[in-house]
Amino acid sequence: MLIDEMRAAEHEPLHLPIPDDKRLLKMVSIVLKDLSREHSLEALSSMAGLSARTARRLFSVSLGISLAEWRQQALLLRAVYLLAQGECVSAVADVLGYASPSSFIAMFRKAFGETPGRYVRAAGQDG
Repeated sequence: MLIDEMRAAEHEPLHLPIPDDKRLLKMVSIVLKDLSREHSLEALSSMAGLSARTARRLFSVSLGISLAEWRQQALLLRAVYLLAQGECVSAVADVLGYASPSSFIAMFRKAFGETPGRYVRAAGQDG
């Protein structure tokens, strides 16, 4: 269901490409089921019946990004969604598996150039 919602939300500024290859789709589905857990490429590719090398190549060719970059985009999308729903920063950090709210804030600031609070306030003023 989450994958269908992400496919339908392609107009959003953050974009999470969804693979057509069923093996890659299995890998990303596992990641999406628990974003707080960081699965290794080797473990995910094995669960999908691929070698890590083949999975790495397919990700690059099919999606134009690595699994790590894809996971980061998925985390950012989930963070923005949770923040927009009114979740506090510490709760979002916890849900996404960050050791502390400050480590989540640092990642968010690196990606968006501002803190989660400022991002949400600015988004609220836009719409």
